[in-house]
Amino acid sequence: MFQSLRVAARDRERLGEIVGIASRFGLGALLVRFGFDRTAPEIGAAGGDGLPRRTRLALEALGPTFIKLGQILATRSDLLPPDWIAELEKLHSQAPTLPFEDVRHIVEQALGEAPEETFAAFDPEPLAAASMAQVHRAATLDGRHVVLKIRRPGIERQMRADLRLLAHLAALAESNSAEMRRYAPTALVRSLAEAVLEELDFANEGRNADRLRADFANDPRVVVPEIHWQWTSEALLVMDHVDGVPPRCTDALRAAGIDPEAIAQLGADIVLDMVLINGRFHADPHPGNLLCLPGDRIALLDLGMLGHVSPRRREEFIDFVRSITASDPDELASVLQRWSTGVVPVANIRRTADRLIARHGGQRIVLAAMVTDFMTLMRQEKLVLPADLLLIFKALMTIDGVLSSIVPHFDLSQAIERSSLRIAMHRLSPVRWEATLQSVGRELLRAGDDAPRLIRAAVARLEAPPAAVQPHTSPAATVTALRWLAAAIIAGSALIAAAVGLR
Repeated sequence: MFQSLRVAARDRERLGEIVGIASRFGLGALLVRFGFDRTAPEIGAAGGDGLPRRTRLALEALGPTFIKLGQILATRSDLLPPDWIAELEKLHSQAPTLPFEDVRHIVEQALGEAPEETFAAFDPEPLAAASMAQVHRAATLDGRHVVLKIRRPGIERQMRADLRLLAHLAALAESNSAEMRRYAPTALVRSLAEAVLEELDFANEGRNADRLRADFANDPRVVVPEIHWQWTSEALLVMDHVDGVPPRCTDALRAAGIDPEAIAQLGADIVLDMVLINGRFHADPHPGNLLCLPGDRIALLDLGMLGHVSPRRREEFIDFVRSITASDPDELASVLQRWSTGVVPVANIRRTADRLIARHGGQRIVLAAMVTDFMTLMRQEKLVLPADLLLIFKALMTIDGVLSSIVPHFDLSQAIERSSLRIAMHRLSPVRWEATLQSVGRELLRAGDDAPRLIRAAVARLEAPPAAVQPHTSPAATVTALRWLAAAIIAGSALIAAAVGLR
């Protein structure tokens, strides 16, 4: 099927598996469309399944690397039509459990001894399993209930082989197909590689948990399981066990003494604070990664991959929402111009802004409808968004769907309006300005250190005969410079006095 693809001998066996599975699900036509040769027969196209569903089934059969690829593609509603997005969103990482003896060596290597010796109690029966790992319960010697997330044996080797093959395929597709070049496959595979390697390192997941716990340290309603670092490594993650109710059913929440309305508002506030204030967020807040706890609290789980939002991107997203609310097509077009990748005609951007404002401007924003329309317009006008923005939209759409399932007609746009006050307070927070003020202070102190030399130079210039003064330097300019110098000295002195007074 890939006659023009050259791969190392170590990856040929895996390539054969990929070819066989692609043929079994009838994907040869799709590969030819993107510029690949096809020599293997189609053996699975029958049965009435459409191409999106067959692709999703093939990705699941190919394993965790391809499942992750499909999950990333599911965020690209600016490129793929709704039927593809709906199908790829069904991708999951469920996998059969392995007998504990098959993974025992991984645990013992990480712990330095058998788990039965490390823990007061250890359950060899898996609690859950996914394509990358499986989870077992245990209890520490001091009585804490924990779970062990154990990486599947051989998974790293297979995923690295998949990434090498996908990099070859992406380069080949980009050179052979103009249609495929619009999808920027090489950049997509780079993003996939970063995501996969992050998730393969369970110590990275532990660090992500610590970061989010610190972000919400002042909000007891947000729970992030504590990591037990003395036992955690790249292949083993040990963390507190959290027992809660997934946010899927209003009746189940009420039966547990949890208020669905309070959970919906908290869930929206959490995601908005992560995206718009903290600058890092749970990249996949679906119901399986959230648990609702008594006291109307939410626990965040499965933190293998976080999205990151730069301060500039946060401001742009706020401008995007504000321009739609205010029916300002000029501001919206300005934001879209900054967001668009590649060479895009200005007319396309303006047309997108005008149509989006016409449909959603000056009224309550229904997030799902607005984002769906926005992505449709992006596809029609051949505009492509940066990947980090798509993660933000995906996270907001996901949490909107979760919250709407427990509180019908939940209005996330109202939560965005509520968050504006928290955003304003964050902008005025001393913590946010601390680094800037410290930098200004250092510069002023440097000016203070140079003050004696600068004063002597300025006085010498004032005392010099007119012929010694440069012709382009006026007395007024010299006086102005002295005033600025005096202001710097005074400001530096004030900062020094303030620093001394705070000790």
